[in-house]
Amino acid sequence: MKEFNCIGCPRGCLLHVEEKNGEFTVTGNSCDNGRKFAISEMTEPKRTICSTVRTVFADAPVLPVKVSADIPKDRIFDVMREINSVVLTQRISGGDAVIENVLGLGVDVISTSNVLNENIHIKTEERTNG
Repeated sequence: MKEFNCIGCPRGCLLHVEEKNGEFTVTGNSCDNGRKFAISEMTEPKRTICSTVRTVFADAPVLPVKVSADIPKDRIFDVMREINSVVLTQRISGGDAVIENVLGLGVDVISTSNVLNENIHIKTEERTNG
């Protein structure tokens, strides 16, 4: 039997999972999300990543990013190496892909902020108003 905390919803239930002949028995869950999470955790655990990438822009030296979907848990460090190797040289918007199909996983690393465009807009306004 395995025991772990569910991250399928905010409750954080303590799950108990038992496998017999490829069938899973899940107890301790308060909702169906817990059962789904437990089976996924036992068969193919996945996680999300939120991080930052470096930029060449002094007004925004880093840009927040995330993966567009969960990735296999055992590939987190590989994906982080790819993220850490990026240095943005173009201004992009929130939702734009920073890395498309990272490591062939079918998942993009995307920007979660418009800060690169907001900062240039503010600087332009300061020059026209000042």
